[in-house]
Amino acid sequence: MIDFQYLSSIRKQTASKIVMIVVDGLGGMTNPSTGQSELEAAVLPNLDRLAANSSCGVSTPVLPGITPGSGPGHMALFGYNPIKYLLGRGVLEGLGIGAPIGKGDVAARGNFCLLGDDGKILDRRAGRITTKECVELVELLKQIEIPGLGIEIYPVMDYRFVLVFKGEASSPNVSETDPQITGVAPLVSNPTSDGGTGTALAVNLFTQRSMEILKEHKGSANGILLRGFSNIPELPHFGSSYALNPAAIAAYPMYRGVAGLLGMEVLNSKQTFEDEIKTLEMNFSKGYDYFFLHYKPADSAGEDGNFSQKVAMLEEFDKKLERIVQLEPDVIVICGDHSTPSYISSHSWHPVPFLINSNLSQGKVGGQFTENSCREGTIGDIRAEELMLLVLSHAGKLNKFGP
Repeated sequence: MIDFQYLSSIRKQTASKIVMIVVDGLGGMTNPSTGQSELEAAVLPNLDRLAANSSCGVSTPVLPGITPGSGPGHMALFGYNPIKYLLGRGVLEGLGIGAPIGKGDVAARGNFCLLGDDGKILDRRAGRITTKECVELVELLKQIEIPGLGIEIYPVMDYRFVLVFKGEASSPNVSETDPQITGVAPLVSNPTSDGGTGTALAVNLFTQRSMEILKEHKGSANGILLRGFSNIPELPHFGSSYALNPAAIAAYPMYRGVAGLLGMEVLNSKQTFEDEIKTLEMNFSKGYDYFFLHYKPADSAGEDGNFSQKVAMLEEFDKKLERIVQLEPDVIVICGDHSTPSYISSHSWHPVPFLINSNLSQGKVGGQFTENSCREGTIGDIRAEELMLLVLSHAGKLNKFGP
């Protein structure tokens, strides 16, 4: 936990190397139609082999029963209290693509969506339109002007974009327009404090004008949804707090944004996990002693409610894992920011399995990496923000506490 008041007196630098792989949406739940979770149905020889010789457990990202977004889920894995250090999705997406977001600017994460004739949401992701189409739609929306506020809009990836309100009049204290479900109309943004009135009005004007422009375009998307209104916060520095020289490798912008905001060096990588592994291989012998890698496809399949596809994406990850193991890092961590059961097609509150593999690991899971087996592992059930201390201990990077 990065707020442990004695952390600076016990953490130490060593030559040991840590590779932490966050499998987005890793956990699941038993699907009544299969009688198994996705991890139980998947054939995962490399994960199972690693788990048999690892210290395993399950982590609760925020609190029991609380379903986390990706931001809180990752912050907890890095040792930050996800409630105290709540990050807005907009800032994370924006920083992840290198958007020029200044102090006081307000950023929001946007989805292009598909609305029915009745104005209700049919698809929050507009059929997962291509990045090429997203770029074209963003160019159309750049013509929108709001009196008193500067507006900048940037394409991100697939159906996602970032909207930035510039100027002293902007405020993050407004409600979201994305209800995060289908079958209802987009929400009207309202101020959540006195200072948010002008920004809420701007959000609603921008949304209405966007719908008019997209309707004329007659493409795959005819509406937008906005959430994660946020400023750039002040945060403890990940590297100096843990005495690490950390590097991050992530294809998706939001996760690059998280890492960069915490002070990790974000290494250039292309769009696939294969590219991430190549980047790891090229940089493994350099001066970094902590690497964060991100694997997205399992989460996407879970959100689509596609059990067999999530199984396939977990199996694909397992095949790639062997190359990381062959680098022989001193500590390998496999964990997840949250569970995404395909049965409910969304993030969930279910505890997430993890493993820590090092020469100090104590295996107990019977050679299978699943939610239930990891719960019976030597670590058991912990809060996700406690994971980093265990990782540092396995790497020999913590001294004894107290006399």
